[in-house]
Amino acid sequence: MIEAMSVSGRGVLIVIPARYASTRFPGKMLVDLCGYPLVYHVYSRARKASCAKEVIVATDDDKILGALTPLGVPVVMTSPFHPSGTDRVAEVASSRKEEIIVNVQGDEPLLPPECIDSVVAPLLEDNEISMSTACKPLNEWEKIQNPNIVKVVFDKNGIALYFSRSPIPYIRDESQRTAIKDVYWQHIGIYAYRREFLLRITKLPQGRLERLEKLEQLRVLENGYKIAVVKTDYNALGVDTPEELETVRKIMEEQMRVRGD
Repeated sequence: MIEAMSVSGRGVLIVIPARYASTRFPGKMLVDLCGYPLVYHVYSRARKASCAKEVIVATDDDKILGALTPLGVPVVMTSPFHPSGTDRVAEVASSRKEEIIVNVQGDEPLLPPECIDSVVAPLLEDNEISMSTACKPLNEWEKIQNPNIVKVVFDKNGIALYFSRSPIPYIRDESQRTAIKDVYWQHIGIYAYRREFLLRITKLPQGRLERLEKLEQLRVLENGYKIAVVKTDYNALGVDTPEELETVRKIMEEQMRVRGD
């Protein structure tokens, strides 16, 4: 398994796809979070990644462009017809020269820069790896059984075997169900790609598993490609609902208090 580590950057572009019309929380990218739009915090943290050559926000909405430009955030306008954030990132990558493209979710304002570096590291260390992502330990049964929390299993070399909304692996013997340390891993939705690989996979049709699970990374596995999985300790806290926003707000306010901001 690939462990988290720090890397120095060379030709890495970080793209933050930001769609205004979120289904569960419309306008969440621009909701106020400690004085700034939510997506601005994601941008600010991504800029601190050692691997970052450049960080940009990719959107299809003038409201996001108008809110971020005065804050000095580079914004690229993309097609409004992309079915996923990955497709939006690929549109940006198609006109860029960087070898490695990182897709950072625009609704994770607590994402540590070190997590980005860790996900990029496998591509810098091994030319055979074309895509990587991250995971964290998952030790609570309620979360393990929650279909909104994606689980991942991987082989002894840290290559993904499968991603699922179901609890994987299934522990057959009831007597073993209390020993779940290092058994379940939560997938963290950050991806690093080699540019040509990203452009290739976004042209492939959706597979049956991707359609059933509604997990776009399964397209990669269904077509026989590999995804390296990096272990991290990041406590993944995305913002999909107003309730999650308040949870993140409290954490950030406490962090600011500790720093004396």
